[in-house]
Amino acid sequence: MASSHSSSPVPQGSSSDVFFKKEVDPAKHIRPVQSLPDVCPKEPTGDSNSLCVAPSLVTDQHRWTIYHSKVNLPAALNDPRLAKRESDFFTKTWGLDFVDTEVIPSFYLPQISKEHFTVYQQEISQREKIHERCKKICPPKDTFDRTLLHTHDKSRTDLEQVPKIFMKPDFALDDSLTFNSVLPWSHFNTAGGKGNRDAASSKLLQEKLSHYLDIVEVNIAHQISLRSEAFFHAMTSQHELQDYLKKTSQAVKMLRDKIAQIDKVMCEGSLHILRLALTRNNCVKVYNKLKLMATVHQTQPTVQVLLSTSEFVGALDLIATTQEVLQQELQGIHSFRHLGSQLCELEKLIDKMMIAEFSTYSHSDLNRPLEDDCQILEEERLVSLVFGLLKQRKLNFLEIYSEEMIITAKNIIKQCVINKVSQIEDIDTDVVLKLADQMRMLNFLQWFDLLKDIFSKFTIFLQRVKATLNIIHSVVLSVLDKNQRTRELEEIPQQKNAAKDNSLDTEVAYLIHEGMFISDAFSESELTPIAIDTTSQRNASPNSEPCSSDSVSEPECATDSSSSKEQTSSSVTPGAVDIMVNEDMKLTDLELGKLANNVQELLYSASDICHDRAVKFLMSRAKDGFLEKLNSTEFITLSRLMETFILETEQICGRKSMSLLGALQSQANKFVNRFHEERKTKLSLLLDNERWKQADVPAEFQDLVDSIADGKIALPEKKSGATEERKPAEVLIVEGQQYAVVGTVLLLIRIILEYCQCVDNIPSVTTDMLTRLSDLLKYFNSRSCQLVLGAGALQVVGLKTITTKNLALSSRCLQLIVHYIPVIRAHFEARLQPKQYSMLRHFDHITKDYHDHIAEISAKLVAIMDSLFDKLLSKYEVKAPVPSACFRNICKQMAKMHEAIFDLLPEEQTQMLFLRINASYKLHLKKQLSHLNVINDGGPQNGLVTADVAFYTGNLQALKGLKDLDLNMAEIWEQKR
Repeated sequence: MASSHSSSPVPQGSSSDVFFKKEVDPAKHIRPVQSLPDVCPKEPTGDSNSLCVAPSLVTDQHRWTIYHSKVNLPAALNDPRLAKRESDFFTKTWGLDFVDTEVIPSFYLPQISKEHFTVYQQEISQREKIHERCKKICPPKDTFDRTLLHTHDKSRTDLEQVPKIFMKPDFALDDSLTFNSVLPWSHFNTAGGKGNRDAASSKLLQEKLSHYLDIVEVNIAHQISLRSEAFFHAMTSQHELQDYLKKTSQAVKMLRDKIAQIDKVMCEGSLHILRLALTRNNCVKVYNKLKLMATVHQTQPTVQVLLSTSEFVGALDLIATTQEVLQQELQGIHSFRHLGSQLCELEKLIDKMMIAEFSTYSHSDLNRPLEDDCQILEEERLVSLVFGLLKQRKLNFLEIYSEEMIITAKNIIKQCVINKVSQIEDIDTDVVLKLADQMRMLNFLQWFDLLKDIFSKFTIFLQRVKATLNIIHSVVLSVLDKNQRTRELEEIPQQKNAAKDNSLDTEVAYLIHEGMFISDAFSESELTPIAIDTTSQRNASPNSEPCSSDSVSEPECATDSSSSKEQTSSSVTPGAVDIMVNEDMKLTDLELGKLANNVQELLYSASDICHDRAVKFLMSRAKDGFLEKLNSTEFITLSRLMETFILETEQICGRKSMSLLGALQSQANKFVNRFHEERKTKLSLLLDNERWKQADVPAEFQDLVDSIADGKIALPEKKSGATEERKPAEVLIVEGQQYAVVGTVLLLIRIILEYCQCVDNIPSVTTDMLTRLSDLLKYFNSRSCQLVLGAGALQVVGLKTITTKNLALSSRCLQLIVHYIPVIRAHFEARLQPKQYSMLRHFDHITKDYHDHIAEISAKLVAIMDSLFDKLLSKYEVKAPVPSACFRNICKQMAKMHEAIFDLLPEEQTQMLFLRINASYKLHLKKQLSHLNVINDGGPQNGLVTADVAFYTGNLQALKGLKDLDLNMAEIWEQKR
């Protein structure tokens, strides 16, 4: 089969033949394609005669078979029944109803003709001629002709007959699936009477496989024939290459011999010296490394020694330095592989030790005897602890100190109570077991001494806390200051370098000429210093050995520099203790500033703790109402003590704590309520028992009024001896004026002064006292009005009647209170805040109410005489004798009125009152004369009336203080019409 399908030599075409020319029809030279049946046909069924129906590849290969039947797909899809051909691709799917019409040319598109390409042909014709000339001179190197093309196409067609399974790169017959696909077992099965059919099928399969083999061999032979020249050329080149390699090998051998001789004569000695020098340097490095390892090996014992002396900062610095050496210079040393983790564990242990040490120090510092004069306990120890804690970022040590302060404050109060109770013999500690109950058995003086002792101990406690926190604060600020100075020192070289670069940039100028840079702008002398600096920096490279070869080398110097990285600077704390500030502090400026603020807040917290414990102490004593039962003097003493303690703690800590102040204010409010209720109850009892008679004024009340006139609004101190010998006065003299008063008003003035003095003693209750005093004054005004004007005293006290003397005395008492209201107002105004001045309006309202009350009393006195005039003058008759009985009664009543009020009211008020009474008298007389038709005509009746009026006028002006009173009696007559 190989001979029948052998390929002929490939004909060489002429150079003029090219692949793609219009006159060549490739279809004429291409053999018709023959299709082969499947490699592995399905197993036939039926009898053996049916096998002849299918064409055979062997017997029918030169005869036309069904496999030669080929139909063009577009031809098969064309429907001959269509009315028109679907030649247009765009309109063939538009249906039978579509009719092509002529498209009208567009007016916007020009008509293109051959003349439009004339210019292009003229331009390209010369290039085309040159191209044709070049093609004739240098014909294309076509290695394949048309026959080759035809052969290539034929070979491709033949190869397509070979099944794809043989072309797979992973084709292997040892694969069962591949083997079964190529050689199905059904073709070799001879059982069941199918021998002839299986034999024919096996023969056909063998011939197909042989045919595939022939196709592959033909194609391989064809490919080899195409590349025969390349094979022959490669064989020839192989011989030449072998000759070249032989000569090259000989040249290399000679060159190696020469190099070996030169190396032996010239290089071996020098290289040996260099090797020895390098070995020596390596030995020195190993020696220094061993020394460093020995030093590192002593780290743990050294740390233990430092910890035994509480040198925590030194131990931490040593651990940090050792860890740095392990990471940089001793990295990879097998014997130290566990040392880093051991140092980390040791560092954690030091952290715990420092926290425990600080807790112990806090307990010792805060719980030592308060009588000790030393403010700070072991200052150097405290500074070392704080530095170590800051280095390790253990910032919770302030919380430890805060908790210890709370415990100490509790213990201070407990110890003070125990000491005080143990001094009191009346308290049986075996019966009363609880300490709080024992404390409640103390009287005020004992309890007050106990509170004073607690406050004094708290003051000393806060001073100690402040001294300790000042040391901590100074350490934090020193670290913060060092950080800032280090940053400034780092910024200075950067600024200098930047300034140097800027100056160099400004001095150097480049001139551009014809695209080249030239340095004519600066002279060579200006560049010399820069070159010198560069040279000096190069000479100071790390490769130079600054140390002697015997003792110190580069690694040792590097170790020294690394160990000295943690530079320190000394500063002095307020306690004159030198502290070393480490540069290895890991805290930022923000954290240090926050920590400094926390230290200050801790001082404020100490003050709050003391105040809170004092408040709890007060509340435990106030459970049985002890504080509410205190009198004014005791409460004021207690209040002053608490205010003094609040002021002292504010001066120590710099901030006022509000808890004790709030408790004081709460107790003060309770005290004010009880104080006011007691005074108001007392005043109510006095008014209910007041008979409204003029009372004698004891000398102490006169002294009290005199002290008010001198500007001292306070209760005077009791004088021994002299006050008892002085007799009481009939009236109270206030700034030269005499006031006839009742005993209740004298006590009211004293009560008012108690309110004012309470405000001086307890400034925090000023507003409450003002309100309560206003209420008290209003109560006195309303209650006195009810008793006198409202005649309530008739039922309360049992008076028979309210006389004019009672009314005048009540008016005078009200006037005395009105006189002192501005003084009281000024006293409170001086103790109020400007925003509280609006509360002073209460005094204005009270003053108005008192004036209205006084006016009502005056009107009442006039009304009494008015009713008398109306009663007497309504019976008046103009007849003899003169003076008439009516006018005698009127003058008698006027004399009684004058006698009742003249000693009580000032002369001016008496005159004003009698003027009002006289006006009422004239009104009634005029009315009666009009009723009697008596006119001023000079007749007998006129004479009688004139005589009676003259009698009235004479008697009225004869009264004391009314001599110059203008009565104007002419108004009693009707005017003549």
